[in-house]
Amino acid sequence: MRTKKILPLTLIILFGIIISFSSFEQKTGDEPWKENQLMPLAELAAIINNPGIKQPVIFSIGPGAIVKGSIDIGAAKEKGNLKNLKLKLSKLPKNTWIVIYCGCCPFRDCPNIRPAFSLLNKMKFTQHQLLNLPKNIKADWIDKGYPKAIKS
Repeated sequence: MRTKKILPLTLIILFGIIISFSSFEQKTGDEPWKENQLMPLAELAAIINNPGIKQPVIFSIGPGAIVKGSIDIGAAKEKGNLKNLKLKLSKLPKNTWIVIYCGCCPFRDCPNIRPAFSLLNKMKFTQHQLLNLPKNIKADWIDKGYPKAIKS
């Protein structure tokens, strides 16, 4: 009789532990992007450093246009900035190669990437990617010496 009561409680506790630990990992299954839409940092840096090849349109949707050649939109969590992004996107063909990035905080906590990427999906863009910045723009881009925007 006692075993019947302990087993469900044990399963509930075990399930809770599994859920808690799984939230620490970066998952893309519940995200608006697919795994193949995450652009590796080194890949974008190599593209930027080679002006002879096709360049993507790069939008900064976070703390300033740090990446060389990027267009500063501002924090996409703010409705006015998201509206500005929508306006800029509306002038582009749906097959434009677009890369967005933020880098304000760890990737899993970023309040800007999800609304911006969801907007790209909603507007039916077909070649959009998210720069994979797991920590932040400083640690993942600046500190690695990748190409930065020139500030005047």
